[in-house]
Amino acid sequence: MSHREDIEKILVQEQMLVFDAFDEAVAFDLGNRIRDVALLEGLGIAIEIGLWDRRLFFATTPGATADNQEWIRRKFNVVRRFHASSYRLVLEQDRDDRLFPPHRAVDVEDYALAGGGFPIRVKGAGIIGAVIVSGLPQREDHNLVVRALATMLGADAVALALPEM
Repeated sequence: MSHREDIEKILVQEQMLVFDAFDEAVAFDLGNRIRDVALLEGLGIAIEIGLWDRRLFFATTPGATADNQEWIRRKFNVVRRFHASSYRLVLEQDRDDRLFPPHRAVDVEDYALAGGGFPIRVKGAGIIGAVIVSGLPQREDHNLVVRALATMLGADAVALALPEM
């Protein structure tokens, strides 16, 4: 798939993966789904789910590092600022240095141009938070989040997934 095709598919993901309601119980269920997949597949990751004003879920699996927490913070900031999947922004920016261009005025210490952050969208409310995974290559971080969201929301996870590269 080309970058353009991936971007179009991610836009579809962002439009389709919408909750009717979202609260602490939903965040816990979603976070546990991601954690269970990571444990089953032996993936060393960190997971965070939060609203703009507070964290609702955080977990790590064996193999995660302290660096993953920092990547999560920076990916969360990207989703909060741009209201978009962080991997879509990676593809749209298409920069070898993996930095936002200077005219965006985003500090590398607070924003990571890296996949794994996905907006939490609620019908009638819009984007209220983000789910973030860190620890895998960025495309895999993204796909893990999408797979969990699709499964939870009754969407076709296989059809929504970006193909492996």
